[in-house]
Amino acid sequence: MITLKSEREIEGMRESGKILAGVHLGLRDMIKPGISAYSIEEFANDYIVKHGATPSEKGFEGYKYATCVDVNDEVAHGTPRKDLILQEGDLVKVDMTVNYKGYESDSCWSYAVGSVTQETSDLMEVTKKSLYLGIAQSVEGKRLGDIGYAIQHYTEDEHGYGDVRELCGHGIGPTMHEEPDVLHYGEPGKGLRLKNGMTITIEPMINEGTWEIVDRSLKDPNDDWIYYASADGSWSAQYEHTLAITADGPKILTSQDAAEDEKYLKWARDYLKEHKQA
Repeated sequence: MITLKSEREIEGMRESGKILAGVHLGLRDMIKPGISAYSIEEFANDYIVKHGATPSEKGFEGYKYATCVDVNDEVAHGTPRKDLILQEGDLVKVDMTVNYKGYESDSCWSYAVGSVTQETSDLMEVTKKSLYLGIAQSVEGKRLGDIGYAIQHYTEDEHGYGDVRELCGHGIGPTMHEEPDVLHYGEPGKGLRLKNGMTITIEPMINEGTWEIVDRSLKDPNDDWIYYASADGSWSAQYEHTLAITADGPKILTSQDAAEDEKYLKWARDYLKEHKQA
């Protein structure tokens, strides 16, 4: 069932999103060569709790942590391992969900560890731009296929990357994962029509090589968990926002920087007009 949110509910999700965004802003300064993935977990968990919120991922389907931390070819659902030490040039993704007074928010961000190669920087920029293409298509009356097509065309057809198929965005609030599934590939004009009051996540996972992923299991016998990596070992980036569909256009509820959002959205809208997708 898809629920349409009131202005009050959307504002509650925005307050939750501010806390989540605060974690990501803190990580910009914290992430550097030599720290462990678990130190990211500790920072995020402490920040969320100190701000009166709850890390929603903890306990969800047996998961033990506040964050998912994935490095380089790891695509999603990796645990924040104590023995995973970040190295110069790594690409790390940090994903988390926050519940604040019953309101959920969800966001993932990619971080360069120290100085990265131009190839890694390009992958990150294309992936971030693909997120904002999806957001720019999140307009009342558009369809889910418009979101997916914009992301797939830009990342695969124009840049030759792999747009992961098996994992997708989703509806959100009042629980973490709700209908509808928000695919990052598709056909324009197809799929569910977007309505005022829908709240969704868009979270493209883009690989340098194939779009296919494989299961990978932890080596820790005390932590039975499966996560995902690219099938060919190529590196992967991900960016995710929670947003609301409104009569005034999409509203990003996990914004870290309104000016940066507007810059990328302007680029995305110009791109869509130029490519006749608007």
